[in-house]
Amino acid sequence: MELLCFMVFSICLLFSLSQTSSAADTITVSQSLSDGKSLVSSPGGIFELGFFSPGISKSRYLGIWYKNIPVQTVVWVANRQSPINGSIGSLTINTTGHLVLLENNRTVIWSANSSKQANSQSPVLQLLDNGNLVLRDERDANSGIYLWQSFDYPSDTLLPGMKLGWDLKTGLNRRVTAWKSPDDPSPGDFIWEMVLHNYPEPVMWKGSKEFLRSGPWNGVLFSGRPPKALPALNFTFVSNEDEVYMIFQMVNESLLGRMLMNQTISFRQQWIWSQVDQNWTLYGSFPRDPCDSYGLCGGNGNCVLGSSPICQCLERFVPASLEEWKLSDFSQGCVRRKPLSCKNDGFAKYYGLKLPDTTHSWINKSMNLDGCRAKCLSNCSCAAYTHLDVRGGGSGCAIWFGDLVDIKQIPGGDQEMYIRISASELGGNDEKWKIGVIAASTFAVIVGMLLVGYCYILRFRGKKDVKDEEIEERKEDDLELPLFDLPTIETATNYFSINNKLGEGGFGPVYKGRLVDGQEIAVKRLSRSSGQGMKEFKNEVILIAKLQHRNLVKLLGCCIQGEEKLLIYEYMPNKSLDYFLFDAIRSKLLDWPQRFQIICGIARGLLYLHQDSRLRIIHRDLKPSNVLLDRDMNPKISDFGLARTFGGDQIEGNTNRVVGTYGYMAPEYATEGQFSVKSDVFSFGILLLEIISGKKSKGFYHLNHRLNLIGNAWRLWKEGRPLELIDKGLGNSCTLSEVLRCIHVSLLCVQQQPEDRPTMSSVVQMLCSESALPQPKEPGFVPEKGLLDGVINPSCNGLTITELEAR
Repeated sequence: MELLCFMVFSICLLFSLSQTSSAADTITVSQSLSDGKSLVSSPGGIFELGFFSPGISKSRYLGIWYKNIPVQTVVWVANRQSPINGSIGSLTINTTGHLVLLENNRTVIWSANSSKQANSQSPVLQLLDNGNLVLRDERDANSGIYLWQSFDYPSDTLLPGMKLGWDLKTGLNRRVTAWKSPDDPSPGDFIWEMVLHNYPEPVMWKGSKEFLRSGPWNGVLFSGRPPKALPALNFTFVSNEDEVYMIFQMVNESLLGRMLMNQTISFRQQWIWSQVDQNWTLYGSFPRDPCDSYGLCGGNGNCVLGSSPICQCLERFVPASLEEWKLSDFSQGCVRRKPLSCKNDGFAKYYGLKLPDTTHSWINKSMNLDGCRAKCLSNCSCAAYTHLDVRGGGSGCAIWFGDLVDIKQIPGGDQEMYIRISASELGGNDEKWKIGVIAASTFAVIVGMLLVGYCYILRFRGKKDVKDEEIEERKEDDLELPLFDLPTIETATNYFSINNKLGEGGFGPVYKGRLVDGQEIAVKRLSRSSGQGMKEFKNEVILIAKLQHRNLVKLLGCCIQGEEKLLIYEYMPNKSLDYFLFDAIRSKLLDWPQRFQIICGIARGLLYLHQDSRLRIIHRDLKPSNVLLDRDMNPKISDFGLARTFGGDQIEGNTNRVVGTYGYMAPEYATEGQFSVKSDVFSFGILLLEIISGKKSKGFYHLNHRLNLIGNAWRLWKEGRPLELIDKGLGNSCTLSEVLRCIHVSLLCVQQQPEDRPTMSSVVQMLCSESALPQPKEPGFVPEKGLLDGVINPSCNGLTITELEAR
């Protein structure tokens, strides 16, 4: 009887039971236990159900795994805490309609109990192609109604379409728990579940301690997740009176993907099966960085990856214990610089923050933002508020009480949050604040005009001593931008605090600052110790003051006072392109649509410099570190210290000072000092290859062919294999025709002869159209490794060179 039923189960993929009172009528599937032995496969042959022994363990478990994947990958285990130690295991639907697992056909070691099962007259068991093992009534074959399903009882894996969260009607909590070890599938310490606060959110626990948090759903994504962090996965969040859960689906449904809760340092991992490599590819993991650790910076502390220290107090907050903060103990967090008074408080707007822990929160789906503000003001314990749903301009209300815990700065994030601040921090009541702003602005304009005049007089007097072949004589409008006084900049940067330092180049350090009106700035400070760089400084001031384009960094002003020479720019929260492009983890944030957007933005910025600006400008130092990324990851070309201007009819020039960065210079410029718009086109071509491949032009050599990045791209093109150049980290986000067109355009840009290269207007048109492109000729600079030795001695870090002058 058992053998006959097993054959029916295997062939039909399901079996049924007409309930009787006799135990002899129980339908049973049993087998001698051997590892990997399948009981049944899903209809499409994707999954199979059977007994297995994990790792080196000799215990047997009933589980589900992928059928045709050579690396056995178990996604669900029935008897996690009750292994079979005997030689026979039986999967049975008993006389009461319950699914049970027996050892040696006698002892029940696991059962799928459900009140629904007892009411069924003809239960049917089936393994679906999504990996869900379901028990249903035979009469409800196509209804999607199940008596019991394995998806309601996850083990360590979340599959596409599987819910993580609660059925509020039954109290069922679908949560994922890591295995104790690769040899033991019993529940470990790490748990991932949906926590039912007023504002629900997914949380990971280590035992009873909150360990990691994704942030609550804001209508688009979980607020702790960088935009487009996992473009291959599509998340959905549902919260109503019956259920609260999240699910994910594969954007490309033909791919196999899973989310695994692990007992290692990467606790939640996203894996995608690679048909090419015949192995699982780690697509993403959580935590992504130290800032994902729960509550690292204490209450009101903001974790900012890349800052030093990594924990920063929110603006208008200070460390609760400065002594401990200096010792990198951030547990006590931060407090408001000026205490709240409850009745006369206001709110400051903050951007790009992961929303705080929602333990002490309140939400209203129908309330608008004004009502949300009023609601928060009416409660002295209310600390912050924001939109519940950011789509369509925002809707709903979410409010927090007490300290704001587990905040981090999200690269590219644009979530707005309004945090309660003392009115004195905002300039008093709104009317006085407006009057103060108007008065301050008027005063600043008058002082600025006087300083501009004074600066021009000083410049005019010293003009006879200035001999700079790169800066032609200018008219009176040379400095068409505000001049800041030094105390203003010192206050904004906390006196050039090391905590505000963003980085340092040949020019000198760059600091983050905040003006009194709340505007964030980046301050480029000419190194006083160098005593050089004044030519480049003046050049940048004069040139960039005349430039206005969305893909060029905006210069807000300058400061020339005593020995200090400062440039004040708009602040770019996402740093530079190289910060993402050449980092193994951060590069995954740049999927192909994002990279193509960056490519087109850089091209439009260069076109403006070459053709549409008031002056024709050759940048001469285009490279990833000089492409900054704003809050929305839009590219902005920066650093015009080496730029040259041309008259309307002039198309090329010569220089005795070859400046720029080896690896990005056009051949005619590096060897003969000849530069033109085509020099920038060559640099753009190199930059395009780097964005596509994720490899640096300088320092990349193919192991087998001893070719640099250009040479390798040219070799692959000639061999008809250009798509092998694509960065493997892009996964399946690529539009192959678009990538191939970009590779084609890049090779046109890096051709040896300047006259063969397209103009930027042609490049923009080629990128945005589907018209046929000319075949590229051999590119410039395709030497084998070592051929440049003795000819050029490039710096090991790829820094810009300017006759050893600091910039």
